[in-house]
Amino acid sequence: MEPGPTVAPRKSSSLRWLPLVTLLWSRLALGALPFPGSPRGVSPDLWSEQQLLEVEDLTLSLLRGGALGPLSLPPDLPDLDPECREMLLDFANSSAELTGCLVRSARPVRLCQTCFPLFQQVAGKMNTISRAVGNTSESQSCARSLLMADRMQVVVILSEFFNSTWQEANCANCLTNNSEELSNATVSFLNLFNQTLTCFESNLQGSTHSLLPPKNYSEVCKSCREKYKNLSNLYSEMQKMNELENKAEPGTHLCIDVEDAMNITRKLWSRTFNCSVPCSDTVPVIAVSVFILFLPVVFYLSSFLHSEQKKRKLILPKRLKSSTSFANIQENSN
Repeated sequence: MEPGPTVAPRKSSSLRWLPLVTLLWSRLALGALPFPGSPRGVSPDLWSEQQLLEVEDLTLSLLRGGALGPLSLPPDLPDLDPECREMLLDFANSSAELTGCLVRSARPVRLCQTCFPLFQQVAGKMNTISRAVGNTSESQSCARSLLMADRMQVVVILSEFFNSTWQEANCANCLTNNSEELSNATVSFLNLFNQTLTCFESNLQGSTHSLLPPKNYSEVCKSCREKYKNLSNLYSEMQKMNELENKAEPGTHLCIDVEDAMNITRKLWSRTFNCSVPCSDTVPVIAVSVFILFLPVVFYLSSFLHSEQKKRKLILPKRLKSSTSFANIQENSN
């Protein structure tokens, strides 16, 4: 029967401290209690952050000294299970790595060829969260806690951003069907693209000794013409294959890495180096164009000559017939 008397004094002691704590907070709110080094009766809106922290520490020490026991969170406060918290941390780390890769690969564009392993990793973490359940039957699933517990749904928004970025870049057209590695056509194109840029650079080194920027790029056009043609032809073949397979959006775009690489090469070739189209491609185009332009002229000229010939054949018999009839009339009158 001895525990009874010991519990009662602790409870009464706690009850005695509660009015004191309430009075302390009320007097602090009114500015009635001074702080060391500050004037008496300072307005609360003029308190510094350090003074507010001192008040909080003082109040907590009074609560603990008043035998209220250690502070604890209420049992109904929502919290994550260790399993769900670990999933959230894994998704956060993977998302940070993918975000950094996307930004670093933004210019020149290397999104698909550099970041596809990280994108697959983030997609896998998201699938794990969506399928995961809590440890106990009473706890809610991790998917509900992490994806649908609040209005913002930050994890869902971040996952949708990654998916939309990946789709707009058409990265699936640069990868194999299982999206685990680059396709053979993409690897061949990137290798030929690097060879073409190397050719440009090696043929420009001879002009770097001049203080003025070089204006004559005839050596670049002559030496790198074959590589540029091969790169352009491969790009056209990839476009045709992409249209046949119907893998992209209605615009039938290739992945952004290939498109950006081809745009860079074409700008260097046509604008910077001012290289012309090879003559082997120009002569057939000009010949076909001239032939098509002369077809209407030949048609109308043949039609005109044919109509004139028919007109002469029709008029001659009429003239002969009229002259013979006029002669007969004159003989009869005589």
